[in-house]
Amino acid sequence: MKIRIGQGVDVHAFGDGDHVMLAGVRIPHSRGLMAHSDGDVALHALCDAMLGAAALGDIGRHFPPSDPRWAGADSRELLRKVDLLLKHDGWSIINADITLVCEQPKVSPHTGAMRSSIAEDLGIDIENVSIKATTTEGLGFCGRGEGITALAVVLIKSW
Repeated sequence: MKIRIGQGVDVHAFGDGDHVMLAGVRIPHSRGLMAHSDGDVALHALCDAMLGAAALGDIGRHFPPSDPRWAGADSRELLRKVDLLLKHDGWSIINADITLVCEQPKVSPHTGAMRSSIAEDLGIDIENVSIKATTTEGLGFCGRGEGITALAVVLIKSW
């Protein structure tokens, strides 16, 4: 059995809107996230972690922002496509751990739904998906409420 670790990071700035998409869950908020797709930083970081672990490049290589097909794309669809790429190469997810860095919106009321969404899309048990959040205590762009950062780590295996 082969085991690999991958990490991913994504950042999006706040812009106009009335919600954010985080880990496949629509969360009401006074602003949205600026992005070519739906701006789901959690799923974008997770996709990059998965692709990196399998040495398949990054999300921009597979879903370039210059390609109009991905304008406004549902990031859950992107996650499912990345999962298929890994499965095609014989890889499967052991577990995923995501950290969201933001002052707002509050993430904790939504972590159960986020974990469920990701587990469903990857076909893994919810116990193998972790979502947590932190703030930067008012420091940096996240602390000033200018955007959200997501960090993801995955462990994959192949037989």
